[in-house]
Amino acid sequence: MPPTADHTGRPDQPATREDARTRSRTRTRPEQAPAGARAPRTGRPGGRPGRTRLRRALRREAPTVVSLLLDDHDFTAMTRHPSFPFDDYGQYLHHLDGLLRGLHAQGTHIAVTHFDPDAYDDYCRSTRRPPDTPDTRTRYVAEATTTGPTVHYARQPVTELRASLGREADRRAVWQRATDLLMDAGSCPDCGQDLAHCAFDDASDTLLRLLDAVGPGAHHLVCSLPTDDGPPLPAALHAHTSPDGEPHFAEADALVLCTLIAAATVTGRTAGLVIRTFDHDGDTVRGWELHQGDPRPLTEAAVFDAYCTDPATGTPIPPEPGVRYAAGIPLP
Repeated sequence: MPPTADHTGRPDQPATREDARTRSRTRTRPEQAPAGARAPRTGRPGGRPGRTRLRRALRREAPTVVSLLLDDHDFTAMTRHPSFPFDDYGQYLHHLDGLLRGLHAQGTHIAVTHFDPDAYDDYCRSTRRPPDTPDTRTRYVAEATTTGPTVHYARQPVTELRASLGREADRRAVWQRATDLLMDAGSCPDCGQDLAHCAFDDASDTLLRLLDAVGPGAHHLVCSLPTDDGPPLPAALHAHTSPDGEPHFAEADALVLCTLIAAATVTGRTAGLVIRTFDHDGDTVRGWELHQGDPRPLTEAAVFDAYCTDPATGTPIPPEPGVRYAAGIPLP
């Protein structure tokens, strides 16, 4: 019988006992990697972190922006878009709260911004994007964060989050209105510079003079500027003056208050300002009128009328118990 050929084309040779032992040792010997070769990544402790772990680390450092419809009016405006998945405001808030808590549990920094349906419509018209798509809403939210009101989420209840965002939205709107008034002021007749800068410097000085006049303690300042086309513009500031006379306050609130005082200066409108000083024995309220930015003290009766009248409607407000109304302090 002729010999057969293997896959190399060579004829088969009779196997010897030595050949069998060599093949047996070859099959049972563990395969060794060439010198210098890297071991495969196993994800075990002590090895290099895997791709998933690295991406999770980056995810924790990537902030997230979530938009919030502040009230029923905003929510109703959005329900006209079929792609908006909610038809009940309470249900919307419930799922939004769950989303925020889930993101917070992952260690994500979350900024909550106001979704303004009117501003959204303007955005769609200016960019010519279709309004009834999630993609357009996402793009709008990303751009609104850079200029609109924003609140940091830290597991606060939704009701508290809405209140904080609402105050921030009101403060931003007042600051924008007052800034527009300043930008139309022109040049200062005394120095030739922008009147807005001069008026703001004077307003900052007025704020410090007022805090110096009322003395150490905790104070709450409220300024109100009349407008031609709606309710007065309000601005508030909480300040604390130390016993050595050093005032402490939030710079963002001081910016809005001083901008409003400066707007009163350039427009010639008479603004009102009251300061409530907190004390364990009872609070004291004092008031001033701002004529061309110059504070003129009000009488005790005028302070009572100003503080106990709704600025938006003009209706009387009952006086608070334990509150003393006093005349404003003349400033040097």
